[in-house]
Amino acid sequence: MCHRHKTPASRVARAACLIGLGLGVPVAWGSSASAQGAAPADVTPPVVVDHVDPVYPASALAEKKHADVVLALTVDVDGHVSKIDVLQSGGPDLDEAATIAARQWTFTPAIRGGKPVASRIKVPFHFAPPASPPEVVETKRPEDELPVHPSVPAAPAAEPLPAPTPGTPTAAEGTSVKEVDVYGRIQRRNLGTADYDMTIGQLAAVPRTNASDALKLAPGFLLTNEGGSGHAEQVFLRGFDAREGQDLEFTVDGVPMNDAGNYHGNGYADTHFIIPEVINSVRVLEGPYAPQQGDFAVAGSADYHLGLDRRGLTAEYTIGTFNTQRFLLLWGPSDSPPGTFGAAEYYTTDGFGVNRQAKRGTAMGQYEFPVGGKGVVRVNATAYATEYASAGVVREDDYESGRVGFYGTEDPNLVGNTATRFSLAATYENRLKQIDISQQLFVVHRTMRLLEDWTGFLDDVQQPTQAPHPQRGDLIDFHFDELTFGGRGFARWRGEAFGLKQELEGGYFARVDQTTSAQYRDMASNGDPYLTDANLTSTLADVGVYVDANVRPVSWLALRGGVRADMFLFDVLNNCAVPSSVGVDSPSNQYLEVDQPCLSELEQGFYREPTQRTTTGDGAIMPRGTLVAGPFDHFEFTVSAGTGVRSVDPSYVAQGLATPFVNIQSEDLGVSYTGQLGSVGLVAKSGFFQTRSGQDLLFDPSQGRSTLASGSTRDGWTGSARALGSFFDIAANATAVKATFDDTHLLVPYVPDLVVRADAALFHELPWRIHNQPIRAVVGYGVSYVGRRPLPYSEFSNIIFISDASASLAWNIWSVRLGAQNLFDSKYRLGEYNYASDFHSQAEPTLAPERSFTAGAPRTIFLSLAATLGGGS
Repeated sequence: MCHRHKTPASRVARAACLIGLGLGVPVAWGSSASAQGAAPADVTPPVVVDHVDPVYPASALAEKKHADVVLALTVDVDGHVSKIDVLQSGGPDLDEAATIAARQWTFTPAIRGGKPVASRIKVPFHFAPPASPPEVVETKRPEDELPVHPSVPAAPAAEPLPAPTPGTPTAAEGTSVKEVDVYGRIQRRNLGTADYDMTIGQLAAVPRTNASDALKLAPGFLLTNEGGSGHAEQVFLRGFDAREGQDLEFTVDGVPMNDAGNYHGNGYADTHFIIPEVINSVRVLEGPYAPQQGDFAVAGSADYHLGLDRRGLTAEYTIGTFNTQRFLLLWGPSDSPPGTFGAAEYYTTDGFGVNRQAKRGTAMGQYEFPVGGKGVVRVNATAYATEYASAGVVREDDYESGRVGFYGTEDPNLVGNTATRFSLAATYENRLKQIDISQQLFVVHRTMRLLEDWTGFLDDVQQPTQAPHPQRGDLIDFHFDELTFGGRGFARWRGEAFGLKQELEGGYFARVDQTTSAQYRDMASNGDPYLTDANLTSTLADVGVYVDANVRPVSWLALRGGVRADMFLFDVLNNCAVPSSVGVDSPSNQYLEVDQPCLSELEQGFYREPTQRTTTGDGAIMPRGTLVAGPFDHFEFTVSAGTGVRSVDPSYVAQGLATPFVNIQSEDLGVSYTGQLGSVGLVAKSGFFQTRSGQDLLFDPSQGRSTLASGSTRDGWTGSARALGSFFDIAANATAVKATFDDTHLLVPYVPDLVVRADAALFHELPWRIHNQPIRAVVGYGVSYVGRRPLPYSEFSNIIFISDASASLAWNIWSVRLGAQNLFDSKYRLGEYNYASDFHSQAEPTLAPERSFTAGAPRTIFLSLAATLGGGS
């Protein structure tokens, strides 16, 4: 039993006893419950390491308030308080005093099976007005008996209390234990400067268009989109024009998002099926440094982790400019962990210009439940469908002459784009005595249809074997269908050697994709297809195995990494291997034809089918590792090196091709700081990087996709910082890079030389109450700066500088939010290009390059009203 004492030192010992007990015990991983008795031997609740006592606020002296404040503290795996919820309010001033103090506490994190895990503990404070002379007043638990911390009068300060050590006893026989929730998933080890594990938290107040915008919390991301609101964002990162995912591995809780074998863009990753409100965090690893990273992890990888902190049933309605409406439902049982939730939305808009209307419907559900006391099963299902139009590009001369508006379109036929995604995934995780295990199975079905026109009337030139014809237009009509099956898993051993904790992990990844890609050219006059660019049916397989270790020869040095080996197999049926008529000399061509693709042919008396099958396969061995030194007085130094691969587009597969992938080598050198500056928690990183690609991909407007280019090298610097206080959360990052081709030393087109991003959120309870209920205010602000981007033919783009802001109030079950994107209504070009096009002549098109652009959205205002029922603690 933790008894009451009167001396400060004994009081802290008793507080340590209570906090050491964690005020509770994790009953089942991934769930919450109350229990009596000591914690199981393999579970250690968080233990207070350092604390700050709350100060009795001067504003409460006049009323001589006596009150209890109960806080729920989320203690992350580093032992810092990452989130505070007021479970029992004592008034705005007392709540604030308790929150300010609790924000500065540090802990040794909760431990399950030898591994630190995030946990949630309840901490009550009792406030009493200072006597004269001032005295420290005992605090009480809600049950009346067990104090946790004294509140301290404003002045003079009470005698400082020594912080208990991690070695403080954490349980006593027969002790009554309150509650602690331990939740989360088995974590990967941090890999230093290039590894960003970003909890959204209060920064959700910064307006974001979709799930992709969460990536901007990591350094170096520029997102553009010429295809419309249902088209995946084009991603630029660390000197790579990753298009829609060709150089960045995307996953959502381990389930792959990249399309294998998508002719429009191999690696195409559409994140729009993720409802932003259920994104708990995003982990971005910039560079191929973890053995767990697979295909497309060239510039790095991004893994979305889903969870819903807002419990209960929430209904939200949003209305905005351009006739934008959104209906959102969220639900999470109050007695379930954040990993159990449901979410659904319907969204519609007329868009901010011609051909920008869109509609979508999304449903996501996840259920997380304990198995066998130590294991957890997580089942996730998603359904997503969208229909949208695309404005495409606008020629600069057409805009300047007034023929096309800034938010207009060159081709009004870019309507009828669609996309769907349906997926089901199940994950099992368990923490045994010395081994953590994980197993996941997933199935994904995706479709997309896309209409694009980059060049107008340029590519349908008269061929000698064709009958005379006018330009019919370059409208691309693309369709893709993919069915993916796969799984991944690992086992991680935890033990000791050299008197230090060591880890060794072995795992696998496997996926098989059945895909069809068809691309046609449609007539501008009636939309009928007149030419087949591609018609591919493919079976693609990727099976990888890896070994990963966390080896500590001494306490201040760790080697994290290992080796990965992947086997790629391609089986491609080209249904249009004969792309055009052989000619008038062939017996099958007695008459001149306008076009005759994908037909059987007789050439010089020999017959051939229009199809051709090609198969090939090869393996890649990829060593990856990070050397971590520290921490030394909160500083940590890292050196990372690794190789990655990008599988080739099936259209490039040739029979017996030795290596159906491109190799990448990358290195990073950096330093990071994690600590407290007064009452502010601070994480800061700075690092230099270099990446070399054996073969690059370069966007070709005439084909509407990326095509092969020569090798390239990227050198750059990146820096980031995030500061978290009792009423604010601020994050900022910057990346400077130079990307050049190895043969010509010319700059890689479209890659920005500098990207800067800052996000800030301010949150506080207002000094007024309605029916004794507090009013909470949150303000969010974000700003982006993008430097000049090199364009073909020695041109450069304009810079981009835009701001977003929002303000919200929450009272009782209600909340209201007013937001603005592009707050100052900047007229900016989101994407800029320089190439030949002709959208008007339909005769003899000029081949002179001309600047074209896609317009960024003007100022957009939105208002949201939400109500949450049943969201009790």
